[in-house]
Amino acid sequence: MSLASPASDSARLPTRPLGRTGLPVTVVGFGAAPLGDLYTKLDDATAVATVEAAVAAGITLVDTSPHYGNGLAEHRCGTALRRFARDSFVLSTKVGRWMDPRGAGGSAVGEGVAAPGFAGGLPHRSVIDYSYDGALRSFEQSLIRLGTDRIDILLIHDVDVWTHGPDAIEARFREAMEGAYRALDRLRAEGAVKAIGIGVNETEMCLRFAGAGDFDVMLLAGRYSLLEQEALGRFLPLAQEKGIGILLGGVFNSGILATGAVPGARYNYAEAPPAILERVRRIEAVCRAHGVALPQAALHFPLGHPAVASVVLGAVTPQEVARNVATLAIPVPAGLWRDLKAEGLIAPDVPTP
Repeated sequence: MSLASPASDSARLPTRPLGRTGLPVTVVGFGAAPLGDLYTKLDDATAVATVEAAVAAGITLVDTSPHYGNGLAEHRCGTALRRFARDSFVLSTKVGRWMDPRGAGGSAVGEGVAAPGFAGGLPHRSVIDYSYDGALRSFEQSLIRLGTDRIDILLIHDVDVWTHGPDAIEARFREAMEGAYRALDRLRAEGAVKAIGIGVNETEMCLRFAGAGDFDVMLLAGRYSLLEQEALGRFLPLAQEKGIGILLGGVFNSGILATGAVPGARYNYAEAPPAILERVRRIEAVCRAHGVALPQAALHFPLGHPAVASVVLGAVTPQEVARNVATLAIPVPAGLWRDLKAEGLIAPDVPTP
């Protein structure tokens, strides 16, 4: 069987270095969370075709996790990626949960986990485990599900208050640094992975981890977007200082920056509150005045910061992948950013494309 080819040289997407890692990544990456049956069950063939479409379109960064559908997203990514030369993409996955294939229940969200709902997934029980052995077990299971012998980027997943609650976060952070971090540091030293980091939903946890260990990469979801720039003050400057490569997830803030302020729009995995709806309406008005679609502005905005290497976007069909790539190719006029600043809708000192 011949391996499929990624995009031709003439169609390649822009790339940026991922911090100090030496890994070049496309400015748009593919995020596999939806392929774990997030919110709704997906057709398997379409899910696999979506990953294929991403790599064929020139996207070189693929990010997944055991958490997404209790391994289903990794299986689907592995099925697709085996059809491409291994050196043609950068593969990222996570530790912090391993799967018990004979665990009771078969829920796609482990007991005690605060997380968005997966409608399907594999019939395995998710075990939260940030210990040294737990991280190595998670890594080995991911290699098997992905059908590969190496992973480029390995992240400690979801050590944040949103996932574990304020009463448990200190114990989880300590467990992660004393256990999972040591395991990942060993894997990096042995060359089993090229870069290690964390993947969380909170800026404060990025700051804590950056001060506690030697991390190469951080994936932050939802905290640096057209709607909110919490990471601008302390974290992104610190990342630049330390040479930490930044990947951004959730740049549509769970959907509202893609759909606009429509009834039922999602923000942070839940229905958007009135204040958020009103702020998005104001952003939309400025975008309309410049003839720019809201998702176009939302995709381009975070790439204006020099610390950001790639924006990781989910998709559930090949058509969505094509739309994301096409949106990136449409420039945004500088006047849009000036007007958003003038309206107080983005910070006055925020870097823009």
